[in-house]
Amino acid sequence: MDPSLYARLRAIADELPVTPPVWAVEIGAEGIVMMMSPVKRHELITFRLGRQLNDQLARTRPGVIAHSGPQIESVPLGRMRRPDLVVLPEAVLEEEDAFVDPADVLLVAEVVSASNPDNDYTQKTRDYPAMGIPLYLIVDPRKGTLSVLSDPGPGPDGQPRYRARHDHVFGDHVPVGPWTVDTTGFLTY
Repeated sequence: MDPSLYARLRAIADELPVTPPVWAVEIGAEGIVMMMSPVKRHELITFRLGRQLNDQLARTRPGVIAHSGPQIESVPLGRMRRPDLVVLPEAVLEEEDAFVDPADVLLVAEVVSASNPDNDYTQKTRDYPAMGIPLYLIVDPRKGTLSVLSDPGPGPDGQPRYRARHDHVFGDHVPVGPWTVDTTGFLTY
């Protein structure tokens, strides 16, 4: 994306009101994406996923947390994304910068919304590997499925993409990098 176009989009995004029903504003290749407030089951899955990851991180990676909320920004790519869950060093949240550098992110997780599934399956599947984020977990309560995407690198066309994908269904114990997610408590829409 042209840096001047990104700067204009960024200024617009900063001015947009983030009040219900608008939950968050992102900038993708298509421009500004306004996301609606998530439904209860979306939030429940995000909470249960975060709790499981935080329990494992406390034992294996002190100082690294799973957290819902921070936006990730890559100015060189012209992208600003707000994943449902991010795994990163807790110290990153102490920094004065408003946004998280993608280089600090170990995993992003998205819980697919019923209203805009293409954002998670298409746009973010291009943006996250371009940002160098090593793991992308897509949880889809519409279908009761999960996809673990990993190994970001150039695809056959030279464009960044995830070169490994493993699909699972709700009820599975899913390996996600060094962690395991028990999906038996995840509910469909």
